Amino acid sequence: MLPRIVLSRRPFLRHAAAGLALAALAVAPFTGARAQEATTVFAAASLTNAFQDIGKLYKEKTGKDVTFSFAASSALAKQLEAGAPAAIFASADLKWMDYAEGKDLTLKATRVTPIGNSLVLIMPADKAKNMTIDKSFDWLAFLGADGKIATGLTDSVPIGVYAKTALSNLGQWDKVKDRVVGAESVRAALALVERGEATAGIVYSTDAAIAKNVKIVATFPADSHPPVEYPFEIVKGLDTPATREFFAFLTGPEAKAVYGKYGFVVK
Repeated sequence: MLPRIVLSRRPFLRHAAAGLALAALAVAPFTGARAQEATTVFAAASLTNAFQDIGKLYKEKTGKDVTFSFAASSALAKQLEAGAPAAIFASADLKWMDYAEGKDLTLKATRVTPIGNSLVLIMPADKAKNMTIDKSFDWLAFLGADGKIATGLTDSVPIGVYAKTALSNLGQWDKVKDRVVGAESVRAALALVERGEATAGIVYSTDAAIAKNVKIVATFPADSHPPVEYPFEIVKGLDTPATREFFAFLTGPEAKAVYGKYGFVVK
């Protein structure tokens, strides 16, 4: 008589249970990390200090983290177009927000424009001298034989576009365009002046205010360029409760106090 062979299911069940446990361990941290993932904000470089302060206030109040990526609005809009993940886009001009809307990247209905800025001429602090900018201002005499003006790239970066528009409306662009050095962002242009690598710079007043080694020597006439405005919008596909919560905080009373501290025009 052949011996009876009994196949126990217990080892199989133990292995199956172990496999499920490992799967649960693998999934649980991922799910938890996703649930606690920080809201990501793409913001114009000129918003760096203000947004960092606002992010800290939000963390203190809610315990929730916010991640920022600062660059020229043009670069950020292109990154969104390429699929870069961000929940909120804060632009330094209307053009690049309109571009993002046109590419169906953001939610137009969420647009708010809570702050503005002004356009100024800066110089290294040790060489600064106050002046008035109008159509009679002699830019070539001001710059000398080989002086340069630092600003953003004049075909894409908002500060550069504003600068070119202002100089054109003042009838000076053709005279100085060969002296203009276009940087990748307003902060990069500011750094050129801080290091003495440019005679002067055209930046926002808020950026000049946080720099230690430069001084504002003139403000461009308000009618020489479109108003400097900062539209904010939620990015399409990431309109979550967490996104909405921080988006509302960006225009709340605590955030407005921060904007005012840095010299933005609060609307």
